[in-house]
Amino acid sequence: MAEPLLRVHELRTYFYTEGGIARAVDGVSFEIGAGETVGLVGESGSGKSVTALSLLRLIRPPGRIESGSEILFDGQNLVALDERAIRAVRGARISMVFQEPMTALNPVFTVGDQIAEVVRVHKGGSRREAWDRAIKMLETVGIPSPAQRADEYPHQLSGGMRQRVVIAMALVMNPALVIADEPTTALDVTIQAQILELLAALQRQFGTSVLLITHDLGVVAETVSRVLVMYGGEIVEEAPVRELFSSAHHPYTEGLLNAMPRVGQERERLETIPGTVPPPTAWPNGCRFHDRCPYAWDRCAAEHPPLYQIGAGHASRCHLADEPERRAEKHEPLVTRTSA
Repeated sequence: MAEPLLRVHELRTYFYTEGGIARAVDGVSFEIGAGETVGLVGESGSGKSVTALSLLRLIRPPGRIESGSEILFDGQNLVALDERAIRAVRGARISMVFQEPMTALNPVFTVGDQIAEVVRVHKGGSRREAWDRAIKMLETVGIPSPAQRADEYPHQLSGGMRQRVVIAMALVMNPALVIADEPTTALDVTIQAQILELLAALQRQFGTSVLLITHDLGVVAETVSRVLVMYGGEIVEEAPVRELFSSAHHPYTEGLLNAMPRVGQERERLETIPGTVPPPTAWPNGCRFHDRCPYAWDRCAAEHPPLYQIGAGHASRCHLADEPERRAEKHEPLVTRTSA
């Protein structure tokens, strides 16, 4: 088998605060193949965005990537690179699409200038060549009258157009990997669909690998081939997308799926997962989901579960893989009893 484009091994990103050490990403491992689209899902606070920023080495004090972490990209360990070397990778070989384009774009420069600047920083060449490349990229992402729009400022564009500009900036150097962090959150439903279709079309056109970070499982179902479910700074389940939706194993994944609205579903209220993600300065002992889990038993509070292999390409960080008979013993989660 071909080597994966990206291999993350035991990634740990901690923040050293007055309130204690926040273990935002705590031993995360996964791979992304060339041309593959992988989804990373989970609630706010689960560590998704910190994982993305770690891949780009954008963690700043009081945060740091701990020793022993490996981010192998195209055979090169990004953790070991100095700042000059990582800048050559960032934006050229790995790029990012942020969820809020108004914070990703500089309001005092035209969108054409901002795209052209990426070209000049990483490729060099004349201003004219970079400008022409920017206009071509605006056309590629479906912006009408690209030569005219290139001379406009971010505030003169609609939210959907600004997100297309951010995608153009991310893809202008034809990177091998694009990290899309909640790329449609700030957009209305119709524009969301257009942006996702655009990302999928560009991924097919350029053969780019994509890590799509989202909390929306509906987006995941339509977009990715494999899913990583994150909770408490860890990967708690990994599976091909169809298998995840048909045979989710981890109770957290099960809860996320049960909270999804479904067409034709006759239900007064959607199911919810009780409680909230605990703070990264105080992850619970044992399984980090046990106090919110309807199947938890004594072992879950005492013993941290490994990632159990439960099928081809399917793994779950849950002791139910070792004691499946416990699934019949469903009860009210502890968090509801403590909060009552």
